[in-house]
Amino acid sequence: MGETKIIESIKGLSKEEYLLKGHIACAGCGATIALRLLFKALGNRVIMVIPACCSSVIPGPYPYTSFAVPVQNIIFESTGATASGVVAALRKRGINDVTVVGWAGDGGTFDIGIQALSGAAERGTDFIYICYDNEAYGNTGVQRSGATPYGAWTTTTPTGKKERKKDMPFIMAAHKIPYIATACPSYPIDFIRKLRKAREIKGTRFIHLLAPCPTGWRYDASKTVQMGRLAVQTGMWVLFEIEYGRFKLNPPSDELIDKAKRRPLEEYLTLQGRFRRLGEEDIQKKQKWVDEDWERYRRYHQTMCLI
Repeated sequence: MGETKIIESIKGLSKEEYLLKGHIACAGCGATIALRLLFKALGNRVIMVIPACCSSVIPGPYPYTSFAVPVQNIIFESTGATASGVVAALRKRGINDVTVVGWAGDGGTFDIGIQALSGAAERGTDFIYICYDNEAYGNTGVQRSGATPYGAWTTTTPTGKKERKKDMPFIMAAHKIPYIATACPSYPIDFIRKLRKAREIKGTRFIHLLAPCPTGWRYDASKTVQMGRLAVQTGMWVLFEIEYGRFKLNPPSDELIDKAKRRPLEEYLTLQGRFRRLGEEDIQKKQKWVDEDWERYRRYHQTMCLI
């Protein structure tokens, strides 16, 4: 597969397209932006394993597809198990230049699929698992998931979710896998760099990707990139890597250890209809949690290890 190629701008990407025209994603879909970037980063020597989720619908109805790569469309809970089987089959055939990618939503990762993912991570299965996180079960009507943040409206939490979001990257860190990263398609170069780095590492690699969703989050579809940037700039979404147990903040998050450099959380929340029921007390509670998390990230970043 060669050495990881570092690019400094979008202009450095291949002109080849493996996410084709005619897909049926919603306008402004963050996950689809990320898929296009993924194929730009890894090319077409990949096999995608996709459970029931938005991305199993986006390619279009059989016999047509907008994905110009091999895809296994599977049942909700089986991404880790199916990817393990694909990896074993490729190894048996002596094929070493194909990257297996599990591409699952937050429902199929945080909740329904966590057991198969955990098993694959325990075994050290050689694949990249990407959770594109739109913070709800988007494909089935926007129900709450373990990734839905506190206070967010969904069809099953009409007055706002009362529980906090699971900390999935650190759940995966507990498995002692070699590479964990967070990303957002609003920062495409960062995402591409992490994909290419993950491709060169052996074992289970996990990337947690924020995928803004205008349908579920209730914002104007033209603002998807802005929404992802605000998530990072307010400190709600943190860009970092954990490589062989060593923690590192990535730009621009590395500059946000200083709380004064973060934009007000309210800027992010008030643009989304899903948070319309939040009161001032709720916003302060969320801000307190963000600040507490950042204190933890500061310690990890300074020591460059998980403590």
